[in-house]
Amino acid sequence: MNHDPSRRAFIKAGAALGAGLTLGFHLTAARAAKLAIPTPAGEAFAPNAFIRIAPDGTVTVLVKHLEMGQGVQTGLPALVAEELEVPWQDIRVEAAPADASLYNNLLWGPMQGTGGSTAMANSYEQLRRAGATAREMLKAAAAQAWQVDQAGLKADAGAILNPATGQRLSYGQLADAAALMAVPKQVELKSAKDFKVIGKGFKRTDTRAKSDGSAQFGLDLHLDGMLTAVVARPQRFGDTLDKFDAGKALAMPGVKAVFAIPAGVAVVAADTWSAIKGREALKADWAAGPAAGLSSAAIFASYRDLAKQPGAVARNDGDAAKALAGSAQRIAAEFEVPYLAHAPMEPLNCVVQVQADGCDIWTGDQFQTMDQNNAAKVLGIAPDKVRIHTLFAGGSFGRRANAQSDYIVEAVAIAKHMGVPVKTVWTREDDIHGGYYRPCYLHALEAGLDADGRPMAWQHRIVGQSITAGTPFEAGMVKNGVDNTSVEGAANLPYAIPNLRVDLQSPKLPVPVLWWRSVGSTHTAFATEVFIDELAHAAGADPVAFRRGLLKDHPRHLAVLDLAVDKANWGKPLPPGWGRGVAVHESFNSYVAEVAEVSVQPNGEFKVERVVCAVDCGLAVTPDVVKAQMEGGIGFGLSAALHSAVTLEDGRAEQSNFDDYRILRMKEMPRIEVHIVASDAPPTGVGEPGVPPIAPAVANALFAVTGKRLRKLPLGSRVS
Repeated sequence: MNHDPSRRAFIKAGAALGAGLTLGFHLTAARAAKLAIPTPAGEAFAPNAFIRIAPDGTVTVLVKHLEMGQGVQTGLPALVAEELEVPWQDIRVEAAPADASLYNNLLWGPMQGTGGSTAMANSYEQLRRAGATAREMLKAAAAQAWQVDQAGLKADAGAILNPATGQRLSYGQLADAAALMAVPKQVELKSAKDFKVIGKGFKRTDTRAKSDGSAQFGLDLHLDGMLTAVVARPQRFGDTLDKFDAGKALAMPGVKAVFAIPAGVAVVAADTWSAIKGREALKADWAAGPAAGLSSAAIFASYRDLAKQPGAVARNDGDAAKALAGSAQRIAAEFEVPYLAHAPMEPLNCVVQVQADGCDIWTGDQFQTMDQNNAAKVLGIAPDKVRIHTLFAGGSFGRRANAQSDYIVEAVAIAKHMGVPVKTVWTREDDIHGGYYRPCYLHALEAGLDADGRPMAWQHRIVGQSITAGTPFEAGMVKNGVDNTSVEGAANLPYAIPNLRVDLQSPKLPVPVLWWRSVGSTHTAFATEVFIDELAHAAGADPVAFRRGLLKDHPRHLAVLDLAVDKANWGKPLPPGWGRGVAVHESFNSYVAEVAEVSVQPNGEFKVERVVCAVDCGLAVTPDVVKAQMEGGIGFGLSAALHSAVTLEDGRAEQSNFDDYRILRMKEMPRIEVHIVASDAPPTGVGEPGVPPIAPAVANALFAVTGKRLRKLPLGSRVS
């Protein structure tokens, strides 16, 4: 086997022997090119240290992505366990430190962060190679100890074996010696037929800790001498602080300090309750900003006007206008979706300690590099002096990943002022009022069918705020006036329609917006999949047969559609008052079809009874996690489909908590079946793709029962 001593710089051993082996892995430009990652000429990716083998034989995998419930602390270590031949019970997991030079997201460039369902896709080869490299170095150490040829040795169950002699050395026994071995230039990855972990069933690494309460989330953390802060923020977007009177707040028991920060007024106390009571006693006056008088009704009225005007072109095949004019039948429809809050079960929180040598931050961090940079600006220090300790997050759905690092920046400002550790906490009301919503959108669609019922023209206009405009992401994500996050799922419509145009209007409003689980597909799938059902009805065709005829060039769409409808017994009779609806959609390179069954009572009340889901996410590394993410995505999507909406009046959110910002109740959860398409393609994401198809599938099922088209979300619980 070839070795390259020059690459020993990527081995990071302890200060002395006995520390075991910590392996760094270097992603070459060739492998980067294979992953479609741009690599500057002459430059290589920095080393990424992922594996630590202790003298007791346990293997710790450092996971660079945030664990927010989606299973990365199980799926990613499985890649290492597979190639390193480690028993699953010997795997330990830690969150990697914030360091983009070591732990960048390979699909994003030089930035560490989690989102876009990229964790598995960008880590699959990287971590397998890291595991395989460690395996070969351990073999080399054993070969040296036994004075034999390394080629004859075998890795098995956390040890290196010499089949010829029966000798065996555990990884713990070899760790120190392996740390001195040169890194091999190339390693051979296992064939899929030899997998023992990937694609198999095994326990999540975080189940026990999350069951017995030992798992540490941001809200759990307590440091000696720590205080707690809440912030009085303007209730109307864009308002600014005019003046405040801290007298009554400071008089409240436990309150230690009240002072202005850029986000509003910080109230710092001995505990959360005292801080909240102090904020309630605070007197603050706010100067009206640009959102004064703004309402949801006014926004959608302006959107309807914009929908009458051509926008920036996202796709333009053929001549849609001409084909529409010559169609035998024209169908038009308008779809409306509201602002949505992320509303994770663990509200935003952040613990910060500012010291002479830098700053320590403890939180469920989704955007480490961005947050380091923004925190550093507040303190006037270098970003590498900001040490982020990533904890579990109780959900996020995109909220903890924003370019402004809003909740972290305000926490840093408060801790800087106080000079002691401070935990800044958002209440549920702060969360719902606080913005960074999924934008509201209006979709105007028109299509034309020929005399045989075939769609010849499709014209789709989208109106809604850009998520990335005005952020560091704009340069890469907005092209020719089109924000890709606004049109994804529409501009790449898979149906074979010869004349197809999609354009976009991106009005600017003083309401902060952000990606929300499945981003553009949250709304484009609803509009496109309900509308394609309308075209099928107009053509007198079965909705599944109609889709099949238009998906001949998209075999993966077809495969999930066929699997879902087969498992759902499409076409077989249902009880009276029941109906089925279907939707199929691709997002984040994963393909999902869902069939929803609904029951409707004579008074119009309905219930989603059953959902059958088929998913093609490439190779399913952790099938149980894939199924769980589909189930969770369907439940999450049903919340938005049936209940959730943020509405504005005079620039203020009218909702405050889960009583008026409704999410799905347990009794409303349908029976869900998940079927995974067998695949040997590289794995893609599953955290988000289960969300988009559910709203259109339910709306289409309701049409099948009632004959009424529902084009506005949320649908509610009654068909009127």
